[in-house]
Amino acid sequence: MQSSISLSLSSPSTICRSDSSAAVSNANVNLLNPRSLRFCGLRREAFGLNSSLSTHRIQLLSNATRRPRSNRIVASSAGNGAASKSFDYDLVIIGAGVGGHGAALHAVEKGLKTAIIEGDVVGGTCVNRGCVPSKALLAVSGRMRELQNEHHMKSFGLQVAAAGYDRQGVADHANNLASKIRSNLTNSMKSLGVDILTGFGTVLGPQKVKYGDTVITAKDIIIATGSVPLVPKGIEVDGKTVITSDHALKLEFVPQWIAIVGSGYIGLEFSDVYTALGSEVTFVEALDQLMPGFDPEIGKLAQRVLINPRKIDYHTGVFASKITPAKDGKPVTIELIDAKTKELKDTLEVDAALIATGRAPFTQGLGLENINVQTQRGFVPVDSRMRVIDASGELVPHLYCIGDANGKMMLAHAASAQGISVVEQVTGKDHVLNHLSIPAACFTHPEISMVGLTEPQAREKAEKEGFEIGIAKTSFKANTKALAENEGEGLAKLIYRPDSGEILGVHIFGMHAADLIHEASNAIALGTRIQDIKYAVHAHPTLSEVIDELFKAAKVKANTSSPVAEPVAA
Repeated sequence: MQSSISLSLSSPSTICRSDSSAAVSNANVNLLNPRSLRFCGLRREAFGLNSSLSTHRIQLLSNATRRPRSNRIVASSAGNGAASKSFDYDLVIIGAGVGGHGAALHAVEKGLKTAIIEGDVVGGTCVNRGCVPSKALLAVSGRMRELQNEHHMKSFGLQVAAAGYDRQGVADHANNLASKIRSNLTNSMKSLGVDILTGFGTVLGPQKVKYGDTVITAKDIIIATGSVPLVPKGIEVDGKTVITSDHALKLEFVPQWIAIVGSGYIGLEFSDVYTALGSEVTFVEALDQLMPGFDPEIGKLAQRVLINPRKIDYHTGVFASKITPAKDGKPVTIELIDAKTKELKDTLEVDAALIATGRAPFTQGLGLENINVQTQRGFVPVDSRMRVIDASGELVPHLYCIGDANGKMMLAHAASAQGISVVEQVTGKDHVLNHLSIPAACFTHPEISMVGLTEPQAREKAEKEGFEIGIAKTSFKANTKALAENEGEGLAKLIYRPDSGEILGVHIFGMHAADLIHEASNAIALGTRIQDIKYAVHAHPTLSEVIDELFKAAKVKANTSSPVAEPVAA
């Protein structure tokens, strides 16, 4: 998320995330404490905090006891269960991105002997080419914006000299962060007992996988191979002046004028970075409005704050039918055609172009033909439990696919949640993940976050199923903490059913929106009704009161609520 593409790639993002009968011993559970902090779907071991694992360090087997395998790292057996006698492993995961990593750690917690096959580098897209390095760049852009905003600083009584930046230093910050997280992830899996097998993973048949020249068997197999940047036909990527997000994260240069093709999450975040560093940006969007995936009301406000005041212009309703890199002193040329008539509408000449048109699943070379599986637009077909479906519509036994490769929700933390769900199933507990409870975020300044349905989606559902919807809104301008930070620009929006109190969707634009959304997403996941959550207590003064006021503003007709547990004495 490459002429030689890894099978470890998993979703962006960004963001971050983050979704029985078998058990490890109490001693191991206490020692490993895997139920700890996560970042972008990664556990606290990613930050090197697992200092108590000295007894679980990697133990490389000697040549005298096992034939040498340069593409295999065998972890300590402690914490990694013993596989069934008829299989090499209980679980083999193809791809060591966020989805594969989350599944592997949960599998070890459940006592499964686990291996993960990695064809490139641990961490996949999120750590190496996605959410981790992009957030490092966005951290820089946020500080630059604040330092450059003289009016904002004066409102605090502060005087700041002209802000500047070192491009290589900014790039190094992103690269060093990715390297650190990648190293710590690798060490965490080794210490927890996950065997890391290096090579290109291929499914040979039922419960059989090949990596390199080695064939292994597993009771269950998870495909977690992720995605790569999607480049439409007619666009020539040279990696220098016409780039994808993979190239942009290296920040090898900051162009004076850059066209960004696509105004979704990726395009918006990079527009935030480039304009903070001094670039002018032109959006090229095929649909009739910018930010088409967002709730329209939130998108309209975000455009007023994130686009209109900045050095950004845009073309909507047009395709970039042909993009030619800069060469021989000539600029990058972009031919724009009308999305409806397909007639040439305009030609742009810019210093660089970033292709942010989305991501495509990386599922080629997996050996799916060996098990009669046909991809759909590149995605591996799965059911609600992530079980792979073959060309005849039948389930492939013991084979699962998670993350970007199945296309259900192309987010890093969704991949992790799907992986954990699969592990629950293979260890005897039926588990179906509610994708409507998975939040998403765009880390612009201010941020945008959402969970559940947009207002148009909710109205369509209401019309089909015969119920009414309610809308509640609260403004950051009424929040004490936001005002103390001089960050009163923002809106929170709740879409709900007045008859039952069911939360259908929540959308937030404002300071720390990506953090605030989780109260709503957890409420949806747990089935909590508004009439219950509106009595929750929030600390004052905090931004969380934006959500508190949002739920209190809802008008629910139902008086019923969930049983309340007996109070616990302090």
